[in-house]
Amino acid sequence: MNNFVSLEPKQIPAYLEAIESAGAKVVPVGPEVKALVWTDYANPQGLADTLKANPQLEWVQLPFAGVDAFKEIIQSSPVFTSAKRSYSEPVAEHALMLCMALGRVLPERIRAKSWGKKHADSLFDAEVLLIGGGGISEQLAEFLIPFRSKVTVVRKHPEQPFPESFTGKIVGFDSFDAELSKAQFVVLACALTDETRFLFNRERFASMRSDSYLVNIARGEVVDQEALLEALASGQIAGAATDVTYPEPLPEGHPMWSEPRLIITPHTADTLPQVTRLFSDRLRVNVSAWLAGGQLTGIVDKALGY
Repeated sequence: MNNFVSLEPKQIPAYLEAIESAGAKVVPVGPEVKALVWTDYANPQGLADTLKANPQLEWVQLPFAGVDAFKEIIQSSPVFTSAKRSYSEPVAEHALMLCMALGRVLPERIRAKSWGKKHADSLFDAEVLLIGGGGISEQLAEFLIPFRSKVTVVRKHPEQPFPESFTGKIVGFDSFDAELSKAQFVVLACALTDETRFLFNRERFASMRSDSYLVNIARGEVVDQEALLEALASGQIAGAATDVTYPEPLPEGHPMWSEPRLIITPHTADTLPQVTRLFSDRLRVNVSAWLAGGQLTGIVDKALGY
């Protein structure tokens, strides 16, 4: 096998350096190239066209943790790897920050012009529900250890391993509704699939505690945004924070901007400098493994879609 790897369609210098430092030669995609790094999230059709024109490709690396935009393309013959678990630390840090900000009613206090009421909900000994069992949830569960939070993880395959340091509970989606009704802090860290699209709807919000908080660092469409606004306005839940919306960017004048109990961050749980550095690390690992015939990290499960 040759050491050719293509980097398309954007030639990002840090990624070029990472691929070459792993021992590969970056060349334009062509008949002799069997490995491709695709760098444009907004152009899934471009990737589809590239794969159609290059049936010899055996491995495609995507620099995104979530690959829902490519859900049909990943069913094609190459092995696909995503960047899942690459960005767990900054995203889990962001989720922790949003939980603490909501518990201390910062949406209200930042806007306040008078002394106001005293209020604080703490993560210490709190019931915390994490939706999704990937790297973000693993990292956030570790961050929560000093808080003695009572953490429950809902995941599609509860039997799969979780870090040994975790002392909470892991359940399947068949227990989701029962666990949701108990939790004060609910963090969405799941992939967007047909099963999780609008997972949080009017019925789910109605089942939540009135003093609960929702944090979404997954995908915007895991939450029905109209139902979220209704739940906040009616007091069904105490507050919410989201780093993701639909559409993105969220248009000026959208009703979500005016909701006083909602924190919106502009998809900045991981920033471009962070992503560039962390994905460069993943490229070094996977290109080295590819050249050596070893095990790739972050293989996308075609059946699950992530």
